[in-house]
This record gives sequence, C-alpha cells and structure tokens, in this order.
Amino acid sequence: MTMPADPETDAARLRETMTKALAEDGVLADSAWRAAVATVPRHQFVPGFYLPADERDGNGLTVWEPVTAELDYGRWLGAAYSDTTLITQFDGNEPDWKQPAVRHGGAPTSSSTLPSLVVRMWADAEVTEGHTVLEIGTGTGYSTALACERLGSAGVTSIEVDPHRLEQAAGALYGCGYTPTLAVADGLYGYWPEASFDRIVAACSFRAVPPALLAQARPGGKILLTLSGWLYGYARVLLTVAKDGTAEGQLLPGTVSFMSARTHAAPAFGNPAHWAAGLPGKARTTPHGPERITAATEEAFHLRFLAQSAVPGAQMATVGEVVHLVDVVTGSAATLTPADGRWQVREGGPVRLWERIERVLGAYDAAGAPGPETFTLHVDDGEQHLRHPQMPGLPLPAPDGARTLPAPGRGE
Repeated sequence: MTMPADPETDAARLRETMTKALAEDGVLADSAWRAAVATVPRHQFVPGFYLPADERDGNGLTVWEPVTAELDYGRWLGAAYSDTTLITQFDGNEPDWKQPAVRHGGAPTSSSTLPSLVVRMWADAEVTEGHTVLEIGTGTGYSTALACERLGSAGVTSIEVDPHRLEQAAGALYGCGYTPTLAVADGLYGYWPEASFDRIVAACSFRAVPPALLAQARPGGKILLTLSGWLYGYARVLLTVAKDGTAEGQLLPGTVSFMSARTHAAPAFGNPAHWAAGLPGKARTTPHGPERITAATEEAFHLRFLAQSAVPGAQMATVGEVVHLVDVVTGSAATLTPADGRWQVREGGPVRLWERIERVLGAYDAAGAPGPETFTLHVDDGEQHLRHPQMPGLPLPAPDGARTLPAPGRGE
C-alpha cells in the first residue's frame, strides 16, 4: 500500500477501532484512560520497528523484519494500532530506520509495550488526577504520552537510560504537544531532582527493589515494578511506602514480563560443559523435573520466580536433553538428565542448586499451590523478603545501594 500524503485520517480510524476493541476486552473501564488511548497517536511514536517473520532461519533463529511507513505503509500503520508489543531495538544498537536491515536473532533491548499492558500498568498503580509520577523506561514515549494526556505534562517525569531512545521519544512527545520532564538517567536511582512522587512505575524489571525508589516515594505513595532475575522468573508487585521508608505489597496475578534493567542483566557464564565436567559422577533421582518451572503455563511462570528467589545467582541452559544450572556467584552447578521417564540430578559447589529448588517446590505443593496474590513482599532496613503464611520466607538479592536512604528534603 502506498503511503498517503497525510496518514492521519487512516490513523484516526484505526485508533478508534483499537480503542473500541480494548474497551470491549475490559481494559478501558476507566473513562479517563479510554479518552487518553483514543487521543494519543501511537504511530507518531513508532516510526520503525521489527516484526517476526513466519518462519525461522536455517539456524533456528527468529527472523526479524523491519517495518516502516516507507517499506510497507499498511503493515506499519496496522501494527501501530494493534494490541502488540513492537520491538524497536536489539542488543542496545539503535537501527538506521532510513536503511533498516533484516535481523536474525538478537536480544530485544527496547520496545513499545502493547497498549493494553501500558494502560493496565497505570491502572494497577492506581494513578489518578493530581498525582505526580515517575516513569522508569521512557522507551518510545507512547506510555509517557498517555500519562501526560491523563494527568497533564507537569505531573509526569520520565527517565530513560538510552540517550538515543530518549531523543527519539522526546521528539515525538514534543511534536504531539506533550512536555513532561525527561532525563537520561539510570532507573536504579530514580530521579532525585523531581522527587518526591505519588507514584513510581517501572517499564523494566529489577532483581530487587531499588532503595532510591523507596526514598523518592511520598509516604503512602505506591511503586509498581516487575521483579526479575537470572532464571528469567518474573513477578509484579505493588508496594505502598510507609513514613519510615519501609514498604510492603502483594504480588499481582498474571504472566507479565519486562526487559531487565541493563545493569541487572544476567552475566555470561561460559560453556555449560565446562561446569558440568567438575560435577560428581554419582546422580540421584529428583521428585521434581525442570518442567515444573519451564512449562508454558501460568503456574510454571509463578514457580520459576519462586525458584529463582531460592537460587538468585543461578542461570539455566539446555543442551540437547540436559538441563544445566550454573551459578557464577558461588561457583555452583547442577545438571538434570532424563532417564527412564524421570530426571537424574548431579550437583556440585557450595550451593546445591536443584536441592534448594526442590525445597521450594515441595513447600509450594504442601501449601496447596498458592497463587502470586497470596505472597507479600516486605522491604525493611535494606532487607527484602517474600513471605507466605504457609511457606518459608524467600529473600531477594541484596539491592544495589542497600543502605537506607533519606527521603528528599530530610537529612540523616
């Protein structure tokens, strides 16, 4: 389809269709968010993105096809107004959208999150008129624009670690008439110049709650973020911050995941075979196979996060039929090998990685398979624990800068 001189008529029609579909799905129960979605032109924030091809390449890698208005106007505009996450960057490298190339594989490092999830995040954070908000991860700026449309630009601060991403987002935001406070900054440390905030919402994930965010939230303020880790387990939590700087909140249901903050990404661990070579030859049979945490089910998604909390330094890789666990922090490793319908485990190092996961899975089963919303995260005096009344507590990794920080305007 040839690109028209003015795509706004087509965009308005597709935006109306998307808004109606999201409303029918129950996403836009709040009329103010519905009005924002119906107003903000998403296509202005995604001049280029990647979509997966129908088939993988000869090496089994996903083929990512660039999509722009110049390459395929209809596909570009249709995708912009679909409830789809649009990948805009891989491996931290900004594409040249004037001459984009097909990609084979790669790790997404920036995207425009699907509109239904963007609205869900703002709604889950209980954002409403009069609130000042800090958004961590500006990305394309679309989510920022929705917040500006709802709250007014003066109440919105958005930070982004990637200067190229922020430059593009700023151009789109200002071009649409939105003027939030924008800054290149690491989300681990929030944004002190604009603190305090009524709401802090992160569009990336962290291994633990950054202390700076707690210090920058007003007493009674709320922080919505996604917890993640090196096993790629995820859980969302809505924390309420107390006057003394402690916080607690329940995990939220669902299977939402976000890219990790770049400084929280998993480190390279080398060749799994090298780690396995040092393991003892004798194996034992485990009552829990790896599918308990790897299956494509909501329960496995939840269990993967609980298992990750028990072995925060562990990573997982599958080579052939063998599942490897490697912990670069403690130097521990384990392998799980299928045999006669069961799994054989070999473990070595100071931490018995799979044994720890077995204990979590056993406690979970004994507690009656409790869902995420029955777990509460407690943050107190630099320590963070996930607690359930019928299961042992699970500590999160020590956060960067774990020392208790003073709230803005209050010295130590």
